[in-house]
Formats: sequence, C-alpha cells, structure tokens
Amino acid sequence: MDAMDKDRDIPERAARPLWTEEPARRHRLPDPVRTAAVRAVIIVAVTLVQAMVAVLSALAGSWLAFPAVLTTVASTVLATWGVLDVWVTRQVWKQRYGVVSRPSSTARELRRQRRRDRKAKPVAARRAAGRGPARGAAA
Repeated sequence: MDAMDKDRDIPERAARPLWTEEPARRHRLPDPVRTAAVRAVIIVAVTLVQAMVAVLSALAGSWLAFPAVLTTVASTVLATWGVLDVWVTRQVWKQRYGVVSRPSSTARELRRQRRRDRKAKPVAARRAAGRGPARGAAA
C-alpha cells in the first residue's frame, strides 16, 4: 500500500461553496459619496508618502528635502479638501435623497392627545373659550 492508497481511505466531505453570502450590516454608500471617499483616500495616501520622503530626505541632508516639504504642504491642503469633499457630498446626498420625513412618535402622541381633548370638550365650551373675555367685563 503506497501513499496514494491511504488517501482513498479518508472519507470525502460534502462539497461546500467557497463562500456564503450574508446580508450586509450597513447599506452601500451612494455612488457620489463613494467616489469622493476613494479620491480622498488616494490623496491622503500620496500625502503620507510625500511626508515620509520629506522626513527621510531631511534626515539624510538631501537637496530633495525642501521641494518635498513644499509639495507635502500643498498635498496636505489638498487632502483636507478631499476629506471635506466627502463630508459635504455625504450631507448633500442625505438632504436630496436620504431624508425620510416621518413625525417622531412623541409628536404623533401629542397630536393624538390634543385630538382626544378636543373631542372630549363640549362644543359650547370650545366656542366660549375661543371668543375671549366678554365685552363689558372689566380688565
């Protein structure tokens, strides 16, 4: 019996799929927001690489240190803009497409209570309350 025969004695497991699909925990980002986020991540990554080049070239005393620092400062401004762009794009998308206008349960409950109170009051009492003080009454 050689090594190949030993493998035949091992029972085969049932075939399982490579992966199982699970429902997403969070909804996917809207396309414009995802695009802005990808752009921001790329800009931030390039900025970090430039910062490392600036630090290492400054430590080495290279002529590249000064231009690297200047481009790192410019990239930092650009990276800040990129991150703000993600935030603004997300807020704009929420305001345009993501707002679900539903009164809160407390507001709904207050309206129900007012309705009940109105129905419970007699009609004459409501009319009198709406008129204010009598004409001849002293103030």
